[in-house]
Amino acid sequence: MSQSSRPIVGINMDLHYPQKNKQGQLRLASGYCDRILEAGGLPIVMPAFTKDADLDAFLSMVDGMVMTGGADMDPRRNNQSMHPSVRMIPERREDSDRLLVRKLIETKKPLLGIGLGMQQINVALGGNLFLHLPEELPKALPHFDTSDDFHRHLALIKADTYLMEIYGGEEMRVNSNHHQAVKNLGNGLRVCAVAPDGVIEAIEYMDPSWFCIGVQWHPQSDNATALDTQLFECFVQACAGGYVEREVELAA
Repeated sequence: MSQSSRPIVGINMDLHYPQKNKQGQLRLASGYCDRILEAGGLPIVMPAFTKDADLDAFLSMVDGMVMTGGADMDPRRNNQSMHPSVRMIPERREDSDRLLVRKLIETKKPLLGIGLGMQQINVALGGNLFLHLPEELPKALPHFDTSDDFHRHLALIKADTYLMEIYGGEEMRVNSNHHQAVKNLGNGLRVCAVAPDGVIEAIEYMDPSWFCIGVQWHPQSDNATALDTQLFECFVQACAGGYVEREVELAA
């Protein structure tokens, strides 16, 4: 990226197959692009590429990547049993996302995972998921509301994490709309926020030279808090090279 240009941020898109139309439709909530633009980046969207050459060509053009929310991964591909609550993303998207996150881990491009995107990062690094919180953690507080798109609960941010530095406080209210969650952490990850019931709400990679953060809430949504803009600003700064410079500066 040149000194004067804006960082280019890739955003993966969802697939939708209408019942009466076999042709898939690409979908993306506009908030993802809006938040990147507001933070000073230039968003470009990525369809579900399933070939290495196509993904490599796309990733060569971007300075960082947002992995977006969606339905559920196929648990059988994560060595877990199917559960009746699972609503799987289309196979083509899952193939693309798995290949994408593997390449992002290899190249260490700045990465922000949101909702499903956070879960995909964890799984790619060897972790696994709770498949249905109401059944596996029956004493957990509600993390989704069938009568509304989002509701809110408290998130407790852990000290000495980059997320704490971004949000600047020990607790905040986040929007919530998920029935799955990170169970066992993937390699190299640490928990940086939990709900009051202990459910993991955010993770980050421990290597300080790589911006890799996943949040279970939806900072791109219209009902996100003003503090969530800081997450996108820090991510775009990392895409511009500021994150590595910041760590080198702190280590000096």
